[in-house]
Amino acid sequence: MEQDLISKKELLELTGISYGQLYRWKRKNLIPEDWFIRKSTFTGQETFFPKEKILARIDKIINMKDDLSLDELADVFSPNLAETAVFKEELIKRNIVSNTSLDLYTEQAGDAKVFPFEKILYVSILDQLLQTGDISLEEGKMLLRVLEDHYPKFQGKNCELVFIRKMGVSTFFLLSTPAEIYFEPGVKVVTRLNLASSIEELKIKIS
Repeated sequence: MEQDLISKKELLELTGISYGQLYRWKRKNLIPEDWFIRKSTFTGQETFFPKEKILARIDKIINMKDDLSLDELADVFSPNLAETAVFKEELIKRNIVSNTSLDLYTEQAGDAKVFPFEKILYVSILDQLLQTGDISLEEGKMLLRVLEDHYPKFQGKNCELVFIRKMGVSTFFLLSTPAEIYFEPGVKVVTRLNLASSIEELKIKIS
């Protein structure tokens, strides 16, 4: 499915930011290079952006830049894992994850007093998909195995978690982004989750 694009001119008019701000944020890695899409138009070459992503990102930058420096914002938006650890009790107390998800994770991976960011990310993704009803507890166990076994290979790179079902059979997989995937008839794509967005949301949540 082709993504909805917005031109640079429309973006600047809609958000009220300047050309200089846009490219300064690009230089500071607040806006990914691959969101700047060059396309031929009847007036020549123009720059477009994935509309939903760029509008959400600019809204976050504008709302957060008074509290964080541009370098700190770049760290929030980076797909790199944070160098943070949180006590198990704090995860529940601060409503970062639910008891159900944490119990399922510790059942699968073992208990710990302190959880590093990477493990919190796994529990957070599990929690999100359980809360939405997209997965069952058994599928949650499959999800955790996929994340534990394969996500470390993607550290520092953008990737997506894809969950599909066909005739009652469930499958999770991770793939590098941006990427296009196509399935045979009868496959239901239950969810596609951008892990960079999950990391960004979690960094904000536990900061």
